[in-house]
Amino acid sequence: ASQLVESGGGLVQPGGSLRLSCAASGFAFSRYPMSWVRQAPGKGLEWVSDIDSGGGDTRYSDSVTGRFTISRDNAKNTLYLRLNSLKTEDTATYYCAKGFNGVPSGNQGTQVTVSS
Repeated sequence: ASQLVESGGGLVQPGGSLRLSCAASGFAFSRYPMSWVRQAPGKGLEWVSDIDSGGGDTRYSDSVTGRFTISRDNAKNTLYLRLNSLKTEDTATYYCAKGFNGVPSGNQGTQVTVSS
């Protein structure tokens, strides 16, 4: 069965950085585009970014463009999200998902809290 496990979240001050990872197993990771989405407390899911299967084409929401970078290592079956210049409004649980505009399917996510 497909499995996605996120890690790398934590508590960081405004302006700080984090790198999130998503370890994939149980499916042909290198054949799928992948997404990052997030959910802030009390709010719905928000698409953040996605990347094509080869890693050459990326997209970002307006709220994170220029601050976040999505990447992938198909040899390691791992998706990444580099978060720079973090703001308090980036506080959320971050999930990875299969496909463009992907929707999480039972994975736990990783919590990012931006606070001074």
